[in-house]
Order: sequence, then C-alpha cells, then structure tokens
Amino acid sequence: MAQALLCIAALYRFTPFADPASLRGPLLDACLSHNIKGTLLLAREGINGTIAGTPEAIDTILAYIRTLPGCDALEWKLSHNDTMPFNRMKVRLKREIVTMGQPDIDPLAGVGHYVPAAEWNALISDPDTILIDTRNDYEVAVGTFKGAIDPDIRSFREFPDWFRAKRATLEAEGRKPKIAMFCTGGIRCEKSTAFALSEGAEDVYHLKGGILKYLEDVPESESLWEGECFVFDQRVTVRHGLEPGDYDLCHGCRRPVSAQDKTSDLYVEGVQCPACATERTDIQRARYAARQHQEDLARTRGTHHIGSE
Repeated sequence: MAQALLCIAALYRFTPFADPASLRGPLLDACLSHNIKGTLLLAREGINGTIAGTPEAIDTILAYIRTLPGCDALEWKLSHNDTMPFNRMKVRLKREIVTMGQPDIDPLAGVGHYVPAAEWNALISDPDTILIDTRNDYEVAVGTFKGAIDPDIRSFREFPDWFRAKRATLEAEGRKPKIAMFCTGGIRCEKSTAFALSEGAEDVYHLKGGILKYLEDVPESESLWEGECFVFDQRVTVRHGLEPGDYDLCHGCRRPVSAQDKTSDLYVEGVQCPACATERTDIQRARYAARQHQEDLARTRGTHHIGSE
C-alpha cells in the first residue's frame, strides 16, 4: 500500500492576542500530541507559521487554532509532500508575526484590495499598474512575476524605506499608478499594503493567498510566473501545482542553492554557498562543518540528526 502523503499547512491570522504567552503551551502540546512538526509564531498581533503532519492531524490542529481568540477566519493554504519537511515542532513568542519594524501599522485597520489568483494576470498586465515583489532578494532571485519590481532588500524591515523612496520617484515623474504587491503566502502583503495606505497611496492591491495560491490555481500554460517559489521548509522551492522544485538549502545561511551554485569552488555542503562564503567567520564555518559531519554519520547509520534543521 502506498504511503499517504503528508499535508503541509501555511497559515496566518492577524488578531489581537491579549496574552500570547498563555496560548503557547496548550498549542505546542496539541501539535505534539498529533505528531505535527513545523514552526508557529505567536505575537500580540496574531499567529503565523507552517506545519506538517497527516491530513487528519492537520485538520485537527487547524480546527484547534480556529478556536483561539479572533482566529475563526484563519487563512491557510495546503500542499502535500511524501516526506516530512520539518525536524521538530516549535511554537515561538515574537514581537511581530512578520517583522516589518513599523509598530503603528495595523492590518486590521485596512489593507489593499484582495485580488484572487484568477484575476491577477489581468491586473498586472494593465500598463497603469506597477508590480512590486515584497520578498527578500534571495527569494526573488529564485523566481518572480514577469515585469515585477525587485526592491533588492535583505529583510522585510528595509521595505518601508524602499517604498518611500520609490513613491517619491514616481511622484516626481507625475505618476500615480495602481500598485500591486505580492509575497509567498499573503501575510507580508497584509503589512506592506497597510503601510502603503498609511503613506497616502490610494489604488493598492495584493494577491490573495500569495504566490502559493497562484501556483496552485493558475495553469502553467496561462501563468505569468517565472522560475520557482522559495518556501520556508525543507522542500526549499515549489513549482506550479506546488510540486517540489530543484533547489537545495545552504545550511550556513538558509538561502536556496542551485545546481550551478554547487559547482562553485566556494560551495561546501552544509557549510557555505557562494552567497555567504564571505559572510561567516572561521569559527562559524567550523561549527557548520561539525554539524554536517554529524548529519553524514547519522545518514550512514540510517538515523536522523535532530540538529539538522
């Protein structure tokens, strides 16, 4: 009998949690009791994360999360894999469930217009629309929508300053275009579009469900997506239909690694890739090498090295 596919749920909900710390223990226990693995973030502004388990276990945990304060309208997207993409289960307390560094931005007070995947092509093909990829540089490098503007940012914290500068440039040119934004699963655009509105932008839109929903719903023959989409689990990237992609992960910097990257003299498995070769100290590289050695030993023994995540 074929092994049942594991279910992967990417989820989030902006909702005020008065005491997120009180939710952590019961949520972690519920996940562990159903052999769920992955990471969930809790903050005063809500919940965010990706988890994996059997379809029945994921259904149970999603039902549990929907009982948390304000989570009855929880957003989630499902995909499937034949192996577990996480090593352990973590529930972490954070200041923000997606870090933008703008404490006054509240997506519950107003965000851009949601655009379903089926209507996205028409919006971004309009010459009066500028299309902005809100993700980090290493994510954009793997794949993006045709014609999208790459802010070339290392982290989402840099997005507000980039947007202010870009908007000033457009205004100097006498332009007030429609602004369409997108991200992996939709959560970053909740904040980026809320921020854009707070800055005085008017016609602001974002892709409902993010790239993952687009790749799931839009046939490849009709798609305006180019490349693969980086995801934050051991699949590394996905293609149309949410099939696993062709990239691996650098365990030194957590960036995607292509087959071409692996041919570089700067690539050392488990230690560094061309992107991070000059970013780490000798002490860090020695630690990564020791970890990789333990993983190799575990692999030859047919066991799992828990420190590999």
